[in-house]
Amino acid sequence: MQSEVVRPNTYIVLRLPSGLHNVHEIKSNTLISVGKYGSFQSNFLIGRPFHYTYEILDQVDPSTRSGLRIVPPKELYADIRDEEISTPADLEEDAQAYSDGKEAHAQFEVVDQKGEVLLRTNRNILDDARSQTMTMEEIEILKAEGKRSGKELIAKILDSHSALDQKTAFGLAKYTLRKTKKYSRRFTVLPMDVPLLAEWIMNEKDASKTMELRGETLALIGSWSNVHYTPLPLGKDPDEPVSIGQGRWLMVDETGGLLVAAAAERLGVLHPPFEQETRPTAIHVDTPAKVQAPGDMQPLPEQMQESQAGASTKKAKFANSNTITVIHANSQPNLSLLRYFSFDAANPTPSHPLSRHLKTISWLQLLHPQDDNTCTEPQLVTQGVLETWKSGKRSNYHRKRRRWERTTSMVSEARQGNFDGLIVASFMSTPTILHHLVPLLRGAAQVVVYSPFIEPLVELADFYSTQRRVAYLNDPPASEEMPTEDFPVNPTLLLAPTIQTIRCRPWQVLPGRTHPLMTGKGGAEGYVFTATRVLPAEGGVEARGISKKRKGKVEDIGGGTSGSKREKVVEVNHEAVMDS
Repeated sequence: MQSEVVRPNTYIVLRLPSGLHNVHEIKSNTLISVGKYGSFQSNFLIGRPFHYTYEILDQVDPSTRSGLRIVPPKELYADIRDEEISTPADLEEDAQAYSDGKEAHAQFEVVDQKGEVLLRTNRNILDDARSQTMTMEEIEILKAEGKRSGKELIAKILDSHSALDQKTAFGLAKYTLRKTKKYSRRFTVLPMDVPLLAEWIMNEKDASKTMELRGETLALIGSWSNVHYTPLPLGKDPDEPVSIGQGRWLMVDETGGLLVAAAAERLGVLHPPFEQETRPTAIHVDTPAKVQAPGDMQPLPEQMQESQAGASTKKAKFANSNTITVIHANSQPNLSLLRYFSFDAANPTPSHPLSRHLKTISWLQLLHPQDDNTCTEPQLVTQGVLETWKSGKRSNYHRKRRRWERTTSMVSEARQGNFDGLIVASFMSTPTILHHLVPLLRGAAQVVVYSPFIEPLVELADFYSTQRRVAYLNDPPASEEMPTEDFPVNPTLLLAPTIQTIRCRPWQVLPGRTHPLMTGKGGAEGYVFTATRVLPAEGGVEARGISKKRKGKVEDIGGGTSGSKREKVVEVNHEAVMDS
């Protein structure tokens, strides 16, 4: 469950007035800098709820020792609350001038039959830099004086504009918003989640490292792959052997762990557990509490370390349900993005849910485990020999035994198959991936493949098309010859291959000004291939119907003077034989 308050040693997101996001790791007694907006102490945020908006204060009162101020909702939404719906008096005068036929003095573009203003024009406004009488030197002086959150500074900039009264209501709001984004010193504290992380990487970081995977595409992948939490049946022991339908998912993730994080969030194992949190009755930013990072534990004695390290005979307890098995091509998987959720794949924390629900194996361990050194059992040493070794050598021996037991457990479980779904996002050849992984899925499991471009998925859909399936059934190649040039995959294992895409484009929606935002980010569109795993029937399948009589065709039987026609009744035995 995600925490409701800011906790130390976790990542948070600061949403700035410009719309950009800053990601910071909260540590006690450190300084957080947000660029030109200023800086503040991290202790001012620790223990405070998320989704609060703060202002950075330059002139700090020595009695309060605070550099932040919580913006109340009344002030935050003052512009929306005070907005007037009625037409101002000066606009009514211009509307009357338009209705009297004085078009040369009219300031409106759209007026209804009653003369009421619908839309004001800016045809007579000249965009001149000299309209702003305040210079940059004067603005810098005001900023150095430490004006409260830039509010007075923005007001002075608006007052010094000589052509402000000529702007339309939309132009004035747009100008005020632009100055607010530039000089306002507010920010909103947001919790780190998968959609926000995907948006931050896509818009402000190197999107190619995550294969340009967007938040809406992640939602589409999660929906079609049917990733969800699977509760255990009543009375079932969580440590019992794996059975079908316990929520086990197979993944090939080359997005740095973004796809794994999205699946783990749906399974409810992404965020570490926290103690019961009690929200403070009153929030006083002026007197921040001294919050210390939890987990300050004393080092264990050497005897206790050896006793824990000596438990090599106990296998690592992995969960049997709601698990994610990641297959990678390197010695270690690239899951660096999971650090934003307090998980390190190289050194996992035992208290984190992913340490029990996330399993990683390499392609070599899956296909040829006998060739991998990690799957080779270390030499078993008796207890008498262990007692003669030094502590360092004993610790190294127990570490190798634990690694071997953990690896063989994950590899044997993966090779058994019966996974509930497969999700692939990789730069490798997709047909070669599906050739080895689709047989590991159970019947009715969903297969989802993501690619930034459509061409690899079109080729993949052709390999599982109906024409390929018919040709494969008519002349099936030998199993030892697979894959072949014509059949790189077995086309009978997947049904209903489909390619789809989704893209959420931001639009400006205003009367007469509705259009896509011109500053939208381009990049790859992103496509998703989906299919359903089926189990081909072995041998012939016979379907027998019920024998019944039906009327046959009418035949002309001669011999009569009238040339009458009689019906010929034909018995038809409805028997259909369908070969697989």
